[in-house]
Amino acid sequence: MIDYDARSWLAILFHMRGSVLPRLLVRIGACAAVGGAAAGAFAATGWYIPPFGHTLVGVALGLLLVFRTNTAYDRFWEGRRLFGLMVNRSRDLARQAMSYVDEADDRATLVRHIQLTYALIRQHVRRERDLGDLGPVVADGERAALEPVACRPNVVMRWISDRLAGAATNGRLSEHRLALMDQNLTTFADCLGGAERILKTPIPFAYAQHIKSFLALFCFSAPFAMAQSMGWTTPIGAALIAFALFGIDEIGVEIEDPFGYDPNDLPLDRIGETIAGDTRQLLDSRAA
Repeated sequence: MIDYDARSWLAILFHMRGSVLPRLLVRIGACAAVGGAAAGAFAATGWYIPPFGHTLVGVALGLLLVFRTNTAYDRFWEGRRLFGLMVNRSRDLARQAMSYVDEADDRATLVRHIQLTYALIRQHVRRERDLGDLGPVVADGERAALEPVACRPNVVMRWISDRLAGAATNGRLSEHRLALMDQNLTTFADCLGGAERILKTPIPFAYAQHIKSFLALFCFSAPFAMAQSMGWTTPIGAALIAFALFGIDEIGVEIEDPFGYDPNDLPLDRIGETIAGDTRQLLDSRAA
């Protein structure tokens, strides 16, 4: 994700990384070329399309594009809310482990497994499988157990539950405290399910196809409705319309899947560093 100062208008205006403009250049150029053809046809024959229809249709297209973008942003914000909740639950579960669990080895393992749970959720939503990328947060014996599993975060959450249940069975953890800690694990599972819902439920194809078809038809026919009033400046107007409308649609495409590595995706690696740092500090403070 790109960090920026919302008050720095010029810096935002001329910042290209994260902009959808590079992906629009071909479409903008094509619309400008059609605008040139429309201006030439009008100059040669006086033919143009009456603009009344485009005026009415443009309102409907604008509403569709706004709804499309809002739907995509809802997915983006829901993803951020879920991963923010994972940060909160990770901190709280680590805090509980430091206060409720007596054995130092158990505390260290629980913190490592909290970090591993998040790391595997991050891999899961990115459709990645290489456990070697996780480094020392996963032990060698654990790699062998996790390798064939489809939904690996569930396994690590079960390991945490098993360790806590064992402490409760041996009388080192009360049932009430076990229930409190298990609520945090349940929230982790809910967040994983919510992220999967975003990942596996794309914008319905019929809706996406209709908007793109409607948008292309509008942008490539609009120059012929502009030629009478704009003359040889029609290519400029056509390019501006293409930039505005295709850009809105492309923004929706950019943010509807927020878990990847695009400049506008969620900072999942940074969130993982926050979880690792905060839980490690709790462990270090308990050992001091």
